[in-house]
Amino acid sequence: MSVVLDHKRKAGARQWIALGVLMLPVLLVTVNNTALSFALPAISQGLQPTAAQLLWIVDVYPLMLAALLIPMGSLGDRAGRRKMLMIGSSGFGLVSLFAAFAPTAEWLLAARVGIAVFGSMLLPTTLSLLRTVFRDDRQRSLAIAIWTAGFSAGAALGPIAGGFLLNHFWWGSVFLLAVPVLLAFLIAAPLVLPESKDPNPGSVDPLSIVLAVLTMAPVVYGIKTLATSGSPLESALLIVVGAVCGVLFARRQVAKGYPMLDLRFFRSPRFSGGLAVNTVSNVALFGFLFFFTQYLQLVNGRDPMSSGLLMVPGLVLSILAGLGAERIARFAGLRTAVVFGLVLVAVGFFVVAFTDQQVSEVPVLVGFTLMGAGTGLATTLSTDLVVSSVPEAKAGAASAVSETGYEVGAVLGTAVLGGLTTAFYQAHLDLPAGVPADGAQAARETLGGAFDVAAGSPLGAAIADAATAAFCSGMQLTSLIGGVLVTAVAVILVRVLRGDRRVRRAEG
Repeated sequence: MSVVLDHKRKAGARQWIALGVLMLPVLLVTVNNTALSFALPAISQGLQPTAAQLLWIVDVYPLMLAALLIPMGSLGDRAGRRKMLMIGSSGFGLVSLFAAFAPTAEWLLAARVGIAVFGSMLLPTTLSLLRTVFRDDRQRSLAIAIWTAGFSAGAALGPIAGGFLLNHFWWGSVFLLAVPVLLAFLIAAPLVLPESKDPNPGSVDPLSIVLAVLTMAPVVYGIKTLATSGSPLESALLIVVGAVCGVLFARRQVAKGYPMLDLRFFRSPRFSGGLAVNTVSNVALFGFLFFFTQYLQLVNGRDPMSSGLLMVPGLVLSILAGLGAERIARFAGLRTAVVFGLVLVAVGFFVVAFTDQQVSEVPVLVGFTLMGAGTGLATTLSTDLVVSSVPEAKAGAASAVSETGYEVGAVLGTAVLGGLTTAFYQAHLDLPAGVPADGAQAARETLGGAFDVAAGSPLGAAIADAATAAFCSGMQLTSLIGGVLVTAVAVILVRVLRGDRRVRRAEG
């Protein structure tokens, strides 16, 4: 009887303070990443990286994060989640200092790798500690809603803070955002956060860790390479290598008494359905952001600060939808609330697909606002589905899988939907006669390249108009595909969650 009462005990002031402390690294990671996207032009001018180096400075973070989240979540279960969180926070801060003062592009790239390694220790442990701190189901759902809202809050603060710093200081200042936040966390965390770990973790399995990394990294990189017009053969080989390693990883987990990742998790519709929602929502969001930020800054000529401010309403609505998710689920039913969130995401895409962005930016802003509300609602509930579907001792591993869904979704959103936007832009670009061959090639590469060519050409207005028309056509076609994809997942999810008894109980 005492165990049951302990499991359902209500959280007090100390636990809610602990939630506030756990939000600091969450805010830190998201602010750091979104602020960096606005610093890329300044980094290009300051360090003069090659095109490949600049791409890797952006891509290496989500690539490494996706590869390391599951191993780090499992290590946290074994070594202690608070200990892992402290190590990750200290390393994240130190490497951020290194990145801020990097003298060359190579040094900055190395720093981004380090930030990803230590960042992979943060997200699974914060989410799994919520499962330990909040044992009451409703309080845990609210805590996860606040945790999820922290992502949107960080995404909203990143462009604003980054825009302010870049308007007043050098590009490295965006990395210094991490330092005061981490200092506050390292002081407060030992005082209010409990240590927790799997009581029967088994030994650390280095081969499983290696296989997990070799499963995720080649597949994600192969898809990115294929989507950015790389070698199809190279992409296929990378994906095959990842798939083979994935099979070996799965066979090893099944054979072990204490696996790093218990594959039985995936038998639960709550777990698998929640993971699908996390992944697809981030595919949609980051694919949308790929063309949204270019549209605001290049097509509409807005500076980073004003572009960031225009994103705030959608991100604020995402926060509010996340905070109200548990109440919406109680009113409408859990399955209905999750599916409704995905429907809002799809409608956001369709608004862009069936309107003319050359006439007004309002439809794109409306689309992003709907998407913010939909992702805030859907991912909050789906994260709770994943975390609550496994035993508490395995919360770190389950949280890591959930976070991997986020990161893989982010990578695929940029790679697949971003790649489609670029491909449609290139297919629809109709440059005026008289543009030199080298200028035409640069204009076809990217929208930014087209505006650079237009700035130095007597045909500048015609080139800019052609590029704008082609890019807006690409946005529309990509949005149509994105909307159809999300709608299909919503329909499938209705059937998947219908068969889960715990979802039916929650709805009853």
